[in-house]
Amino acid sequence: PEQETEVSVKLTLDGKLTCTYPAYEDGWKVTASSDGTLTDKNGRTYNYLYWEGETYADWDMSKGFCIKGKDTAAFLEDALAKLGLNRREANEFIVFWLPLMQENEYNIISFQTDIYINSAVLDINPNPDAQIRVFMAYKASETAVYIEAQAFTAPERTGFTVVEWGGTEVK
Repeated sequence: PEQETEVSVKLTLDGKLTCTYPAYEDGWKVTASSDGTLTDKNGRTYNYLYWEGETYADWDMSKGFCIKGKDTAAFLEDALAKLGLNRREANEFIVFWLPLMQENEYNIISFQTDIYINSAVLDINPNPDAQIRVFMAYKASETAVYIEAQAFTAPERTGFTVVEWGGTEVK
């Protein structure tokens, strides 16, 4: 937010949560500062709210990209910028996912915006001015495959902006 704001976040997941930090107790309640720092009621600060879960979503891999494992970092740097992540956010995403992907011969990568938003519904109060939600599904492949390319769009960051990123390996 542009100024310090009390924020509550609730997640309705089509599945079950397997890990959260800080603990998800019927939602998260934090004070958000203009630099993005989140502070809980006990004065502990966080860079972000973390959740992991299992969902019943059916990922659509019909559009995306087939990328050599060794080219994955460069691809993600470019794609994440086009999807609206800033340098710090993209760095955190890449550091998390690259070790799982770079040794694959190829990665079939598809960003799942609509399916993801419908399977992991956020209720944020006050309502943000903008949301950037990036969710990648990928699967390893021994061979190159043709896949219709995805087009990227990113909402403009204005005012109170919520950013979320994540992904899953499709097996």
